[in-house]
Amino acid sequence: MSQWKNFSKGFFKENAVFVLFLGLCPTLGVTTSAINGLGMGLATTFVLTMSNLVVSLVKSQIPDKVRIPSFIVIIASFVTMVELLMQAYVPALFEQLGLFIPLIVVNCVVLGRAEAFASKNNVISSIIDGLGMGLGFAFALTILGGVREILGSGSIFGFKFIQGDGMLVFVLAPGAFIALGYLIVLVNKINKKTA
Repeated sequence: MSQWKNFSKGFFKENAVFVLFLGLCPTLGVTTSAINGLGMGLATTFVLTMSNLVVSLVKSQIPDKVRIPSFIVIIASFVTMVELLMQAYVPALFEQLGLFIPLIVVNCVVLGRAEAFASKNNVISSIIDGLGMGLGFAFALTILGGVREILGSGSIFGFKFIQGDGMLVFVLAPGAFIALGYLIVLVNKINKKTA
């Protein structure tokens, strides 16, 4: 049962974006639309879950001196897989996300969970933790991308529902900071009410 508590922590209590402020580079860089946020979030979820799985399996075989470099090699292998799969099956999304896909290798969320959780826990707990933290990250990116897309262009997931243009600032970098700030306030209020 406690394993499933780790799953739900990634959505609000320990959300990487809204609470821990980790992985903000891709958060602010790719969330110009909900589909970009969802794509980046799901790619990160896959890498996080699979790297947690492998790290928990091989943790006893890795010497302490090369622990972090070994984790990075494991993570980089899954990032390469995601990059090749996205390039083959969703090339338009791959073009939109661009450089941010390879940067998953050094994302603090992924490396942090490998070091802090997967290297100290069993396989099942590590998979559940990876899924929870990854889906929480995907949730945050999709919400932020959705808010920016609605306010910036009057559409959601590419479906236009407002005639004309939205507020241009939300499509640009300052809009990411503004929207993220308000979402952080909202999540903090929700966390205080549920605490």
